[in-house]
Amino acid sequence: MDTFPSPAALSDGRRRLRRFRFPVLFVVLFVVMLAFAGINLLVAPLPLLALPVGLGLAVAGVAGYRRLSAVVEVRDDVPELAAETRWRGLGWGTLIGFGLFVVLVLVILVFGGVDQVSWGSFSGFLGIAGMMASVAVMEEVLFRGVLFRILEERAGTVIALVVSSLLFGMTHIFNAKATFWGALAIGLTGGTMMAAAYVATRNLWFPIGLHFGWNFTHAGVFGIAVSGSSDVPNGLLHTVLSGPSVLTGGTFGPEASPLSLVICLVPTVLLLRKAARTRS
Repeated sequence: MDTFPSPAALSDGRRRLRRFRFPVLFVVLFVVMLAFAGINLLVAPLPLLALPVGLGLAVAGVAGYRRLSAVVEVRDDVPELAAETRWRGLGWGTLIGFGLFVVLVLVILVFGGVDQVSWGSFSGFLGIAGMMASVAVMEEVLFRGVLFRILEERAGTVIALVVSSLLFGMTHIFNAKATFWGALAIGLTGGTMMAAAYVATRNLWFPIGLHFGWNFTHAGVFGIAVSGSSDVPNGLLHTVLSGPSVLTGGTFGPEASPLSLVICLVPTVLLLRKAARTRS
């Protein structure tokens, strides 16, 4: 394992770098996230290539976060990515994320919002798995690993939860079919739920799995465009929604539906209650 000097033994340059750890980490990882998104777009037409590329980018994202944390923050250990919590966190997170989105689609179906379901593409299903793995890793290390974690240290859990959730939502405002309400809904559902997952477990594996499970089920299983994207994913199924926006989320997709808020509120409250009990 690499060993790093104590803060007192740092050079002036390293001390300044550590003092400005938040902007350095956030900007570097944000640029990496955009670069990974560009790579995913390039390989998307080749699903069998998109799977290993996406998984490779996910591994690279974790390794890059570890290295940046060590160099910029002078941390010998990165407990939020502890190996002993990896598979349990990823597994449970993925399972819960899958279940939550399935419940959302079933509720929309019950109220008549599903117009058509047909078979899609198994290879597309695999390619989306790779892409969503890299998306989940990069968004979680950026918004929960850097933004939430450091802001919580400085301003407390409540402020960190509110600010990180809103900023997470607003990053989706630039999507092709984005709406202000859709971006706000993403912040209130995904942003708050992922932050609660981090607070309850104090590791990034569980929110990464939760994020992946939700997005992959959204696009890879049901073939519904994610977060106002203009591209209809070639998932295992092709699902067409119709009806009022209050039911289906309109052009932004089901994440903008109030039903999504209600469904995501349940695990969010349970996770925050677990975190409060752990602290007391």
